[in-house]
Amino acid sequence: MTSTAPIDFTEFLWIWHHVSHQTTPPPQRRMARWLEARWRRGDRRLLLMAFRGSGKSTLVGLFCAWRLAVAPDTRILVVAADQALAVKMVAQVRRILERHPLCAGLRPPQPEAWAMDRFTVAREASLRDPSMLAQGVGGNITGARADLLICDDIEVAGNCDTPTKREALRACLAETEFVLVPGGSSIMIGTPHCAESLYLPPGHPQATLLGYRRLRLPLLDATGDSVWPERFDAGTIEALRQRVGPLAFRRQMLLELVEDAAVRLDPALLLRYREEPLYREANGRGELRLFERRLVSGGGYWDPAFGKPGLGDASVLACLYADAEGNLYLHRLAYLTHDPDTELDPASQQCREVARIAGALMLPAVRVESNGLGRFLPATLRREMAMAQVPCAVIEHTSTRNKTERILGALDPALAGRRLHVHDSAFRTSFPAEMAAWRPHVPGQRDDALDALAGAIAAEPVRLPSLPPAARGLVWRGV
Repeated sequence: MTSTAPIDFTEFLWIWHHVSHQTTPPPQRRMARWLEARWRRGDRRLLLMAFRGSGKSTLVGLFCAWRLAVAPDTRILVVAADQALAVKMVAQVRRILERHPLCAGLRPPQPEAWAMDRFTVAREASLRDPSMLAQGVGGNITGARADLLICDDIEVAGNCDTPTKREALRACLAETEFVLVPGGSSIMIGTPHCAESLYLPPGHPQATLLGYRRLRLPLLDATGDSVWPERFDAGTIEALRQRVGPLAFRRQMLLELVEDAAVRLDPALLLRYREEPLYREANGRGELRLFERRLVSGGGYWDPAFGKPGLGDASVLACLYADAEGNLYLHRLAYLTHDPDTELDPASQQCREVARIAGALMLPAVRVESNGLGRFLPATLRREMAMAQVPCAVIEHTSTRNKTERILGALDPALAGRRLHVHDSAFRTSFPAEMAAWRPHVPGQRDDALDALAGAIAAEPVRLPSLPPAARGLVWRGV
């Protein structure tokens, strides 16, 4: 590929934003200047790490359009975490080529050469590969050839949460080296999602991206100020930190490779209460309120176990309510046991107790973790619900995420946002001590209550705080 161009990338970017009636925010200006400077110097291994929402994928899409405008014979392969994400970038570049004033004449006369996931511009060279092609990270790229490889967010939460997945991801990344032609270029863009990220620094013993020039652009600068205050002001940043939790914020917004072990679940962040929910009917509709807050959803999550009482894993039922503002209320945390000396089998004993609690708390649904021992429980629980005449749905749930990731993903944001309220009765169990002693990835520790609570929180939909109604002027007729 040629290294000289009749127009700079920064000029190409300015023209596009002018045509689109947009401005170029400071983070994108910095990324654009860095990309062009490195390209002019002949650096062909680049890693762009920037915070979520910085527009890095959009900017790199414009860079691809610029390369095709400068050198139409360029072949670009976009690899992302899944096919849909890769197609999104290819489709974006296609729209830029259709509208950018400097890209006139690149659209081919054949409609079949102008698809969403691949397209071929009007070019002189007779090449087998398209000008731009989208592919998921696990897809078959054998036989493809590219002058420019774009790895767009190939590391996401779902493919790096276990050592096996991380090893598979590194193997897929190594396969892309066979696609690049001699002298080809590779640009990686993304944010770290785990401590053993693909983006480990070169000095780390597990580092993969050796020889890459890097730009690291976190949301906050060295003085703690936002690098994009127009979009991320202090209030927005703090609200985001509370919603996603300190761990995810530090990784994906500050680009810090924080170990899971750095996280501590502090019981002091729990909001304690003693009130009981009050059911009432108004205008023919029932509602459940907790200290004058209307509850809009709720349910139970049961992580079952059938060992002898006091031995092995605990069988825990977490009962959770939620209000319209996104606050969560752990109202009951039941450690279920059974009597081995009675004729009734342990499963039926525990199912009967779950049905009793669900009826008393008016739970609309109970999710049963059906991994392993819980596989046959849903049918038994439905029978007990019917016998007790409790109108509660029984939902089977199979956990596929790593337990540590489940607990951190659910409890870390709720604690950081001070949204998790816990009934006084839960403090009379081993739950607070279990939370204080818990450490990520430590085998053999007590975490059954944390796991049940995490399942209950994860089952709740994400709610944003309601906004006050817009002003309507002088209104005297009432609403």
